Parts: sequence; C-alpha cells; structure tokens
Amino acid sequence: MLINPAYEPAGPERVAFHEGCLSVPAYQAVVARPRAVRLTGQDEYGRSFDEVFTGWPARIVQHETVHLDGVLCLDRAEPRSPASLQAPAERWSRPAPEEAARAPGFELPWRPAVAGRRGEPTQPGER
Repeated sequence: MLINPAYEPAGPERVAFHEGCLSVPAYQAVVARPRAVRLTGQDEYGRSFDEVFTGWPARIVQHETVHLDGVLCLDRAEPRSPASLQAPAERWSRPAPEEAARAPGFELPWRPAVAGRRGEPTQPGER
C-alpha cells in the first residue's frame, strides 16, 4: 500500500514503449517515460519510503501513480500511436510467412512454424 506516492525522474534517459491499460482495455499507445524514477511516500504504517525503480518497474510506478491524478496512458501517448488491440492482430497476423512466401514462389530460409514458434534454420540442401 502506498500513501501519497510521488515520483520524479532519476536520470535524463527516456524510453518510449507500447502501453495498455485496464481503464481502456481495447487500446494501446506508445508512451515515452523516464527510464528510472525515485518514488517517495508512506507505507500503510505511516513510515516514509524513498526508492529508485528502473526499467519495467519504473514504467509501472509511473503508469499507476498518474492514475491518482486522473491521467491515462492515452493522455500521454506519442502522436499517432494510439491503436486498438484488434488493429495489429488484423494487420500483422496474416498472411503467415509460409503463405506470403508461397504466392510469389519464394523459399523461406527456415522451416515452417511449429506450435506458434518460428522454426529452426534449415541445413544446406535440406528442405
């Protein structure tokens, strides 16, 4: 439990990456945030804390803390980055690489996917 959490950047580096939010479950957007943040506040016993977070934990701290001010990730989205979750699935899931290569007669340098994973590279002369 965090009481009166606040954060500030703990370095100059910013990182942009896709974020989604349970408040707007059908959308995602690219959001640039500091790579590291210093989080301060109090715990459930009123004890002060001051901790630095980096990477994913830093992104999560920022994402969740700004909700207390009514801010969503879409409010901080990079221009033209918001997209429905359905759009990438429709645009990037088909055709499968095998289908796309077959149409113009190309050969793939790896075996077809097995259980949703890209196959291993083929050995010279192996098909």
